Amino acid sequence: MAITLSLSGVAVTDAADNPKPTPKPVHTVARNVVLVHGAWADGSSWAEVIPLLQAAGLKVTAVQNPLTSLADSVAETRRALALQDGPTVLVAHSWGGTVISEAGTDPKVTALVYVAARAPDAGEDFVALSAEFPAGPVRAGIQVNDGFTRLSEDSFLKYFANGVAPRQAKVLYAVQEPTAATIFGGRTTEAAWHSKPSFYAVSKQDKTINPDLERFLAKRMHATTVEIDAGHLSLVSHPKEVADLILAAAGR
Repeated sequence: MAITLSLSGVAVTDAADNPKPTPKPVHTVARNVVLVHGAWADGSSWAEVIPLLQAAGLKVTAVQNPLTSLADSVAETRRALALQDGPTVLVAHSWGGTVISEAGTDPKVTALVYVAARAPDAGEDFVALSAEFPAGPVRAGIQVNDGFTRLSEDSFLKYFANGVAPRQAKVLYAVQEPTAATIFGGRTTEAAWHSKPSFYAVSKQDKTINPDLERFLAKRMHATTVEIDAGHLSLVSHPKEVADLILAAAGR
C-alpha cells in the first residue's frame, strides 16, 4: 500500500507498492548536509536553500564541483565528506546525481537526496536510458568549445531556468560553469541508492531532464518522492520545498 505523507503542503509518496529486493536501513538523524551542484552551474545555485537548512541547525557545505570529469567531481565530493563530523545527508541536483550515486557509499552518508537529478545504476549507460524518454528542449542550446559545453543564453533562460525570476536567471547564466562534454557519458562503479535511504524531488515542469525519467528513477530506487510544480532549477524557484525534503532526509 502506498504511503502518502504531508511535507509542508507537498505530496510525498513512498514507492512502497513495489517490493524492495533489499530493505534499506532506516535513516538516522543527521547534523550535516553536503550539496553537489550539476552541470552549467556552481555552488551558488544552492544559495536559496542553504539559509533554510542552517536555520534548522544543520551544518551545510556546498561542493564546488569542477565539472571536468566524473572522477574529479567524485574526488571533490569525497574531500567535502571527509571534513564532516558525523552523520551527513548527501544532496545533488541534475548531473550531480551521478556524483552522489558514486560517492554516497561513504559511511558518513545516512541518506541521499536527488533534486531533478540523474540517478544511474552501477555501470549503466545513462545516455541510452535517457534516450528512452523525450529529450528536453534545452539540448538545442548546448554549445561546445574546446571540449567544454555551455548553454546559450536563450536556452538557459527559457528552458534551464524556466520558472526562475528573470533577473535571478540572468545572474545564474552569467556564473554557469563550463562543463566537460565527456562527463555526460561517464559511468559509475557503484550506486549508493541501493543501500542508503533515498529521497527524490521531481520537477513537474522540467525542460532539461524529462519529468517522466525523474519519476522512473525515483520509483526504481524506492525513494520517498515529492513532485514540485517547478522547472529544472527547483532549488532556486522553490527552495522551501527542496529544503523540507532535505530536512526529512536528515530526520528533522
